[in-house]
Amino acid sequence: MTVAFGGNRALDGVGMSAERGRVSGLIGPNGAGKSTLFDVVSGLRRPSAGRVVLGGRDVTRMGPARRAGRGLARTFQRLELFGRLTVRDNLLVAAELGPERRRAASAVTAILERLGLTEVAGMTADALPTGVARLVEVGRALAVRPSLLLLDEPAAGQDDAETERFAALLRSLAGDGTAVVLVEHDMGLVMSVCDEVTVLDLGKVIAVGPPEVIRADETVLAAYLGDA
Repeated sequence: MTVAFGGNRALDGVGMSAERGRVSGLIGPNGAGKSTLFDVVSGLRRPSAGRVVLGGRDVTRMGPARRAGRGLARTFQRLELFGRLTVRDNLLVAAELGPERRRAASAVTAILERLGLTEVAGMTADALPTGVARLVEVGRALAVRPSLLLLDEPAAGQDDAETERFAALLRSLAGDGTAVVLVEHDMGLVMSVCDEVTVLDLGKVIAVGPPEVIRADETVLAAYLGDA
């Protein structure tokens, strides 16, 4: 797909696929186009050219709500929680709109337990440290039972122990059959948890492959570190 702002192309012929049961990484320097790609896939921005296919159906002209109803959920680089609601109520907001609305309360309880958030379930979201708040945003996305989960820098603000537990969660979600796409600057996390990594630079795909190949790719190293 292509996204153009006047003469500038934020995305220039970018193609990417995500399969159920796998964690796909999307990395690149700041301004590479990662969040723009997420915006297009989730329906917040229309591409200038190209299409988005979800579960075998072209959803390019569908709005965000209809895509969510077809199993797409995402988190944002900037936290988008309801600050005055409790952690439990943040998840209930999503669960009551999802496929498990008739058992929303029990579904939310299960997610809180899975994410280790039970002890903070009664706290308001704006009282949480950043690492925990990002986990709550992931929990809210899970409350709609997504088949495709887009995570935009979800580990920001987490300490080493939290990141290690989060890596285990991502593997668990993929094991459940979810297609997970991870945008993250923590390369240790990306390389340890992703099955495949796509690298963007200046709106173009410059490399695709398993972590061990991407780690040694000279084009990728130059994009991150600069040419000598």
